[in-house]
Amino acid sequence: MKKSLVSLLSGIVALGSFASVGIAAESTERSQPAELFTGSSPISITGQSSKAPAGDGSEDQVYNYLESVKGNLHLSSKDNIRGRFQIKEQQTNSKTGSQHYRISQYINGIPVYGADQTIHIDKSGNVTSLLGTVVEDVYQSIPQPLIQLKTISGAEAVSAAETDAAQQYGPLGEAQVAPQADLYYFIVAGEPKLAYKTEVNVLEPEPLRIRYFISAEDGSVLFKYNILENLTGTGTGVNGDTKTFETRLSGSTYQLYDNTRGKGIVTYTAKNRTSLPGTLLTSSKNVWSDRAGVDAHTYAERTYDYYLQHFGRNSLDNKGLQIRSTVHYYTSYNNAFWNGSQIVFGDGDGTVFTLLSGDLDVVGHELTHGVTENTANLEYYGEPGALNESFSDIIGNSIEGDNWLVGDDVYTPGVPGDALRSLANPTLYGQPDKYSDRYTGSDDNGGVHTNSGINNKAFYLVAQGGTFNGVTVAGIGREDAVQIYYNALVYYLTTSSDFSAARTAVIQSATELFGAGSAQVTAVTQAYNAVGVY
Repeated sequence: MKKSLVSLLSGIVALGSFASVGIAAESTERSQPAELFTGSSPISITGQSSKAPAGDGSEDQVYNYLESVKGNLHLSSKDNIRGRFQIKEQQTNSKTGSQHYRISQYINGIPVYGADQTIHIDKSGNVTSLLGTVVEDVYQSIPQPLIQLKTISGAEAVSAAETDAAQQYGPLGEAQVAPQADLYYFIVAGEPKLAYKTEVNVLEPEPLRIRYFISAEDGSVLFKYNILENLTGTGTGVNGDTKTFETRLSGSTYQLYDNTRGKGIVTYTAKNRTSLPGTLLTSSKNVWSDRAGVDAHTYAERTYDYYLQHFGRNSLDNKGLQIRSTVHYYTSYNNAFWNGSQIVFGDGDGTVFTLLSGDLDVVGHELTHGVTENTANLEYYGEPGALNESFSDIIGNSIEGDNWLVGDDVYTPGVPGDALRSLANPTLYGQPDKYSDRYTGSDDNGGVHTNSGINNKAFYLVAQGGTFNGVTVAGIGREDAVQIYYNALVYYLTTSSDFSAARTAVIQSATELFGAGSAQVTAVTQAYNAVGVY
């Protein structure tokens, strides 16, 4: 019996990148199946007006509610809800008093990859929405116990992934993050497979961050793709303006180390080599001449401050995570990337790019990938990947806040006014601005850098307003708009959210923050109508 991931107002969400200009696009490393999340069908469970069934506590309330909607979840009356779903996280929105739960579907104690859900209960105890994906009608066909299907170890799965990567790219350098192997129930061509999820994360022979799903039965590669979160900014680079920022004095040496924000903001130099994080930037005087280092450090501070002041968020993980940046990576390197633990900036070749740390919305974009990785964890593939890119564009651009262009300070320094992307008019730089014009091929992880223009245009219309595609939107201003989109990213979207799911999530977010029937909800609804996302 074939199984499918059933979408509950969402698709899937991943990791993010910025763009590919002047270099090869991010490769899509892929085995069968041809798509990550297949067989999804939308189910709408929103706007519940009655209180959730009572329980001894909030977790009981969640499970009782799930019990009451078994039919929507494609479960039988015999299915044990507490055995099928586990609460992974609970958060309270301090602005609204709403309770937000992240839950996952399990089979025989093993999580189902991509089958994540969010449940939202308002301050009065009303369930307002259930979003996410579930695997339908699967339990009857799984051998008992499932763990008996596992014949290779996690270490063997890691080795299989490394062997596969080395066969394609050559001998691998030292792992930047210690590899782990997590056991999941994974859907392959509609059938359940036991698999390990692991990553190959190296800088040599080239920067790679390939996610693998390795069969736990025979060690074969079920699926793989490169999720290296690349940044290729646009604009004129560091322009000589004077900045002030926090440093640290160690003995008689000043360091680009800010210990006033979270667990620190630290800036290194790779000295045009590839070792990370490199050498901490220092100076004998507290007057700094390294322009790339100054901008990387200052813009990381500004990004941290924006998240704290606008959203009450303490760094990328909301726990003060240290923010690390490395400048002067390799020689004339026309790229920058977030590798899962830090940002890395090349110097550019002076023609396609200048110093890549010299644009605030670029730095904000990349650090927002870290926020996404710690919240919705949008899958970096297909529509979820395009949403991942879009939310980084939206928040990064809002941090800078002076125009609707992305990367305009570092791209093509000899071309005044050039940019990498435009939220106001995505088609200026080769992106679609409505869903009917979306890219449907497999390049660039399914068009993550291309199709992000659709959600970017929707955000622009929400904030600025206008008539587009025959639909008029009354703008609500950038601040209300970015609050709505941040709230949707952190509380509503899941690993597998697609564009339709994003529409629902953003509408639900606006409803939570401003109320049903508000101008904000109307603006969001009309904006997605305008770009053809339903």
